[in-house]
This record gives sequence, C-alpha cells and structure tokens, in this order.
Amino acid sequence: MNHSSPSPTPLTGFSSNFAADLRSGFVVFLLALPLSLGIASASGFPPIMGIVTAIIGGLLGGSLSGCPLSIKGPAAGLIVIIANSVDAFGGGTIGWQMTLGAILVAGILQVVFGLLKWGRFVDLFPLSAIHGMLAAIGLIIIAKQIPVLFNVAPELSAGKGPIALFAALPEMIAHFDPKAGLIGVASLAVAIGWGLLKHPWAKAVPGPLLVLLFAIPASLMINLSDEAPGHTLVKVGNLTDQLRINANFDVAGQWGTFLKFVVMICLVGSLESLLTVKAIDLLDPWKRKSDSNRDLLAVGSANSLCGLLGGLPMISEVARSSANIAQGGRTTWANIFHGAFLLLAALLAVPVLELIPNSALAALLIVVGIKLAHPRELAHMKKVGSEQAFIFLTTIAVTLLEDLLVGIAAGMALKLIIHWFRGMPLKSTFQAGIRMEEKDGETIVHFGKAAVFTNFLAIKKTLDDLHPGRKVVLDLEETILLDHSVLSNLESFRRDFSEAGGEVRFAHFESMKPISSDPLASRRRLQTT
Repeated sequence: MNHSSPSPTPLTGFSSNFAADLRSGFVVFLLALPLSLGIASASGFPPIMGIVTAIIGGLLGGSLSGCPLSIKGPAAGLIVIIANSVDAFGGGTIGWQMTLGAILVAGILQVVFGLLKWGRFVDLFPLSAIHGMLAAIGLIIIAKQIPVLFNVAPELSAGKGPIALFAALPEMIAHFDPKAGLIGVASLAVAIGWGLLKHPWAKAVPGPLLVLLFAIPASLMINLSDEAPGHTLVKVGNLTDQLRINANFDVAGQWGTFLKFVVMICLVGSLESLLTVKAIDLLDPWKRKSDSNRDLLAVGSANSLCGLLGGLPMISEVARSSANIAQGGRTTWANIFHGAFLLLAALLAVPVLELIPNSALAALLIVVGIKLAHPRELAHMKKVGSEQAFIFLTTIAVTLLEDLLVGIAAGMALKLIIHWFRGMPLKSTFQAGIRMEEKDGETIVHFGKAAVFTNFLAIKKTLDDLHPGRKVVLDLEETILLDHSVLSNLESFRRDFSEAGGEVRFAHFESMKPISSDPLASRRRLQTT
C-alpha cells in the first residue's frame, strides 16, 4: 500500500477504497459481535442491545465520526458503571430503562461538549490516574465475570463487590459447572493462547470468532439448550420486538443517583473515547489528524439514540479500531460496513447466537479485563517514576473500595500533593504563567514555574495558536517542575508540529533532573541557594 498517496476520504475515491473498507468492516464485525453480546449481558442489559449499540455506532457514529479509522460500539470499560446503575435503580427491566435515561442525558452532554470544543479537557487528567482507573475497571470486569465463566448460580455472586468476589473464588470453584464451566475455561484458554501467537495469519482471524467456532459446536454436542440451567445460554430475543422507546425518566426521589451516573457515563465514556482517538492517530498509516470535538459530537449523538431505544453507551473503541487498521481499513466506511453486517446478524442469525454459552462470552470479557489490568501497566508506571506507580495503585485501590469518580479524583489529588511537596507554588496549580516572544526568527515560548496537568490547558492553547512551519523554542529556564503528563503531550506536539513542516526544540531541558531514567519521566529543577 502506498501511504505517500493522498489520504483516502469517504467522499472521494469511494470505489478505490471500497474493497479494503468492506473487508475490514467484515472482520471487525466478527470481532464486535460476541463482544457486544457479552458487554450487554455483563451490564445487565438485554444481549440484543449490545448489537443495537454497535449498529448505531457503525451507521450513525461512523457517518458523523471525526476519526476516520475509529470503530464505535459498546465499551467493556463502561460495564462497571452501567451494571452499578442498573442495580442502583432496582435491577431488571426498570433498572435498565432508568439507566437508559441517564445514557440519553449523558449523550446530550457529550454533544454539547463537542459543540463547545471541550475535547481538549482530556488533558486535565494525569496519565497515571487514567491508567489506574482503566486497570481498576479491568479487575472489576474479571471479578464480575469469574462466576459467569464457571456458570455458578447467580445467587452466589449477587450483591458482591469485586473484593468480595475474589474472596469467594474457592466457593465458586466448589460449585463449578462441569459442562458450561468447562466450555468457559476452554474458551478462555483459546482466547489467551490465540492472542499470544505472533504469526500474521493469526492476526487475520479474530480471537472472539475462534471462541465462537469452538463454543457453539461444544454447546450443541453436550445439548446445553435442553439440559443446562436457564442462565447458561445467551437469550438474544427478537430485535423488532425489543426496539422501541425504552428510556424511563421517572427518577423521583433518586435524582442524586441519576445525576451521579449521568456524570460517570459522560466523563468516563468521553475520556476513553478521546484517548482512543489520540491513540488511533498515531497508528493511522496516512497520519491524518482527527477532529476530537467532532468525534465527541458523533459519540454523543449515537449515545442519545442508544439511550432512547435501549442500547448501551458507546465510545470510539481502541481494540476494534486497532483491528480496523490492521485489516487495512481506510475510511469511515469500514465502521459503517461493520454496523451493516451487525444489523444483518441481528435480523437473520438469532437462532445461532442463542447457542452461545454465557461462559464463553465471560471468557472474552476476562481477556479484556486482563489487558486493562496487565502487570506491565504497573511496571510501566514504575519505570516512569515511583510516584506514578503510587498514584496508579492509589487510583486502583480507591476505585475498588468506592467507585470510579472517587478513584480518579483520589489519583488526581495525590498527584497535586506530590507536586506541592516537590516545590510547586500554589498559584502555579492552575496558572501556567506562559508567554511568547519573537527573537532571531524563532518563536520562544517561555514556561512559568510549573508545567503540570492542572495548568496544561493554557499551555495547549498557546501551542495550538502557533503557525505551522515556524521555528519554536520551548524555554524551561524558569520552570521548577515539569510533570510526566505534560511532557508526554509536549513530545506529541513536537512530533505533530515537525511533521507539519515546523521545527521544535527545548531550551534548558537538560538542566532539569529527571525523576527516573524514563525519557518521559517528570523533571524538576533543584533549587540552589
């Protein structure tokens, strides 16, 4: 493929991109189908609504997308919030419908944020706290899916938090279902093993598809549909029977709970989606620059429709988007095609889908959880700096004990305390003190006393206003503290600005002492007397 040619767009060169986008859309559909069912089931939603979410994400979200290679659909990272919301509103149908109201309002907020161009606020969150939040989500997913993997009676896990679920592992093993549970464990082995293979042909076949090709025949061989308990197989149902206006706003007496989940869905979903857009831009073979605000508007519009009709909240999802790139997707049509294939499956393949054991879907979600909470995340944070690992672990611990909002707030608060302890002036917490001057044909950007996550938006605004093609000097002579999150963003700015024909260099950077050997570690200037 010639990546030096003009970037493909959905409106030009449709015929030349058609085959690549159709092929990629089909492979991503095979990946998304079982994951969408599993995410919906784990969230307490009707399984068909996971597919509905991916359909809307493909057809509507893809049409409006600001990121040409992103795939939009239900997110494993939101399972924890949605399942807790369903339980908080009474569980069952009423809990689902009340949660839909929160999703609808959260989607509208995301549209407003996109119109106000608030996508930049993603940079307010320190990377260590974000990674800690995602790792905590991964641990919670694993804890919640172990009972489903073993196919134990739902009463054994009902009402238990993640720590209690891990503690109850011996009891669950004692009640292990030798039929569906064995399919679950074997599916987990298949999914993990397939992911470890490095051969190119292994990457061409989605692991979730391989799990289904094993689990469905196994289900038929041991006759699970007739002999297993009612919670064993996926109950998809008829799409046309369930697709209606399902949202319920009768939250009298529960407004506090309702608003809490609106904020959590909007905040975590937007954060995950915007981070995915940043990651996908790095992988795009044509190095296109996505419009994060437009993408937020696309996600919000699709979420509003999902909330109205019964679907889950969606994001620009990183695993499916990465698969789209790996399969040669070129434009937003790949996302649209993946949604169209899912629509056909929902209309024509329900009898086959209802042969899938829930334990096999649990295996797929546990793999997602393992990726989110992999020990390498802690190792990476520790390499960047011991304080980053401390923030990472604190965010995880507080999230497991409380909830996601409290967890990420704790991580941010801890990082600020560490900055103050290292000499950051209080007034620099939100004031960047940044200024510019033109000298000898260069634009010199003078940084203030501290460049940290809480004042980075002012820094970002200054950098975004710089004209492409200029020679830019980032002067840190007066800076006492430069944190990891800001340095990561400055390196991204330097790469993007240089690719656009400009030139960026640091001044007085080497005179700042790094906290660790990692090139993106926080740096501080030792005070001399």
